[in-house]
Amino acid sequence: MYTKLALLIDGEWIEETNAGSEIVLNPATEQPLGTLPHAGKAELDRALAAASRAFEGWKRTSAYERGQILRRAADLMRERVEHIATVLTLEEGKTLAEAKGEIAAAAEFFDWFAEEGRRTYGRVIPARLPDMRQTVTQEPVGPVACFTPWNFPAVTPARKIAPALAAGCTCIIKPAEETPGTTLEIARALTDAGLPKGVLNVVFGVPADVSEYLIRSPVIRKISFTGSTPVGRHLARLAGETLTLATMELGGHAPVIVAKDADVQRAAELSMAIKLRNTGQVCTSPTRFFVEHSVYEEYIEHARVFVEKQVVGDGLQKGTTVGPVANTRRVAAMDNLISDALSHSARLVVGGERLKATGLMYKPTILADMPDQARAMSEEPFGPLALIQPVDDVEQGIARANALPYGLAGYAFTRSAAIANRIAGELEVGVIGINQMVVTIPETPFGGIGDSGWGREGGIEGLEAYTVRKYVGHLHV
Repeated sequence: MYTKLALLIDGEWIEETNAGSEIVLNPATEQPLGTLPHAGKAELDRALAAASRAFEGWKRTSAYERGQILRRAADLMRERVEHIATVLTLEEGKTLAEAKGEIAAAAEFFDWFAEEGRRTYGRVIPARLPDMRQTVTQEPVGPVACFTPWNFPAVTPARKIAPALAAGCTCIIKPAEETPGTTLEIARALTDAGLPKGVLNVVFGVPADVSEYLIRSPVIRKISFTGSTPVGRHLARLAGETLTLATMELGGHAPVIVAKDADVQRAAELSMAIKLRNTGQVCTSPTRFFVEHSVYEEYIEHARVFVEKQVVGDGLQKGTTVGPVANTRRVAAMDNLISDALSHSARLVVGGERLKATGLMYKPTILADMPDQARAMSEEPFGPLALIQPVDDVEQGIARANALPYGLAGYAFTRSAAIANRIAGELEVGVIGINQMVVTIPETPFGGIGDSGWGREGGIEGLEAYTVRKYVGHLHV
């Protein structure tokens, strides 16, 4: 059911190295799935050399031909969805239905950028002289290094690999060591689709060592990182030392504003459904809920009823709607944040503890009457935890939503166009969902501000992130 773990370097699958290895665990059973080889200096040097050499040919490959390979890879991912989704659920924990949806979404990123790569347009600038021609073109930035987390092991790598390859860049990716199999299956699809050797290389190892070695290499001309804000700050400093371009998609602590004119039941049920997607382990997960007083208790009751209907269990089991958290770190974080909130007089509505069952199962939890002093109001829970506060009006909700340095996603529910426009204009985030909660698809830009990072993935902006512009002024003599 699982997959064979290996490094992919210059077209070769490497199952053993002298740099050590680690065990990959199933969070639903806490049992081993396989042994993952690590890359040492020798393997990283080989990956860098392969990416550098392959870049010379790949950048000259037409955008049309590059797109054909990406589309074939997307088709293969869809053909293999049952297997890849099973691998994803085994190593990450989310339900099989969510895993299948993620594989489909990852394939869409390859489809989108396969086509968008053919539209890396330049422009002609009117010249001041009659015999002068001024043009601007986009060219691939060069070999890139990408670093992705464990919570979306298909979509997040796809959002980086697809635009990089479509733009004509080569790529070295270091996925999370806790969820390596899914990215390896994507790499297999690309290899089987005809991707030349060295264009994509997949490595694993000690994260700090691998990232620093790759970023300091003169071969790497851009990095793209998705992960925590502290790690992002560190990698940004390293990139700054070598003036390497960087895209940083970092942490969030997404607010939800519920106005008194909203459809309260729909708002509660939809926001809780999205809250529990991937067991709350999503950077855009709605976490801080600011609800106007007049509908506050009604909202809490609808949310409680919805959450109590959820079935927590192994993501491969039929009927499971919420899987385990991905690792013991998340269990400890949930315990600590909930305990701290209760010590500050928060009200426990539902959940609040780990299930007494096999695996890393945690009860979906709602805390109401949340005080600002509670750590969970300023620290991203990254788990199945919803924090609800009453507010006097939308203005106060906006103020509280903007109180943190994070600025990734935000949400709002209202029937008023005036309130919706005000929230859209004043909420300090990179993406906003109003009366709906889908804030990232392949054709739209995704990214944050402040402590949530910089740069955008997806949309035309996602492709441009892997290109540089060149101006040519040609005087005919």
